[in-house]
Amino acid sequence: MTQARFGVLLANLGTPDAPTPAAVRRYLAEFLWDERVIDVSRPLWWLILNGVILRFRPAKVAKGYAAVWQDEGSPLLAIGRRQQRALAERLAARFGETIPVELAMTYGNPSMEEAGKALRDAGASRILVLPLYPQYSRSTTAAVFDRLARALKPCPHLPELRFVRDYHDHPGYIEALAASVREHWARHGGERGRLLMSYHGIPKRYAEAGDPYPEQCAATSRALATSLELGDDDWLMSYQSRFGREEWLKPYTDETLKTWGHEGVEHVDVISPAFAADCLETLEELEVENRGYFLEAGGKTYRYIAALNDRPEHIALFERLVEQHTQGW
Repeated sequence: MTQARFGVLLANLGTPDAPTPAAVRRYLAEFLWDERVIDVSRPLWWLILNGVILRFRPAKVAKGYAAVWQDEGSPLLAIGRRQQRALAERLAARFGETIPVELAMTYGNPSMEEAGKALRDAGASRILVLPLYPQYSRSTTAAVFDRLARALKPCPHLPELRFVRDYHDHPGYIEALAASVREHWARHGGERGRLLMSYHGIPKRYAEAGDPYPEQCAATSRALATSLELGDDDWLMSYQSRFGREEWLKPYTDETLKTWGHEGVEHVDVISPAFAADCLETLEELEVENRGYFLEAGGKTYRYIAALNDRPEHIALFERLVEQHTQGW
């Protein structure tokens, strides 16, 4: 077998296999049982998860997935496959040889085991792990590390591993975000609304325990605002997708949009720099649900700016990250 110089493992959160209550239930059972995500006492959480959440939530979530599902599957998976192929093409051109690139999900399919086997079959004994989370959090990036370690545990011969922890302030990332915003403004004749940078939230106590996520979100936001030459009143960062009753990072996206609508803010542009690919939280929660909150509160124009997905600038960033983190390979 020809040995590849190295392989790249792209990792993202996960998705159900189908937009059905049964498939969503399987996915949520794995996702919400992870202590990196929910760290409540296991006996108590088992009762809550199996006695309440998994009985009622899957049907509601499945409706959301059905609304955004594509011919290729869930948006997260379809976009992830495009990112995988595009990165492989750029790396082949950059290195003059085939660099295998695989996609894995922390929860659901394609699994870490499946992706790892594909890299091994391609002859990659060195693997760069690139979690598709610009900002580090214990609930996302660290969960990738845990899941990969579990997948590798049965292996008698471990590959050499390197791990990209985050890229929240990488110049290529900020440049790609800024380009997407400028392109969005240009499509609308230069009209600009107040820019809301909405990040997926985490419980406040995670940050108080040392999770650097909010500081990294703030650094991303400041860098993007500087690149776009925005004044302090032209933008704000907020957090979305809170779950349960405890306090999460604030300000909350939905409450911010309601307040802006009531205060007379007429035009809003919304971007979510925490997501490398559009998914349920952006296409349904941000683009549809939160649009409703803003317009019902009196706002006039609400425009969602798509995630970077497989934009050329985004794939170029991945290429730069791979090159930087594989020095000596």
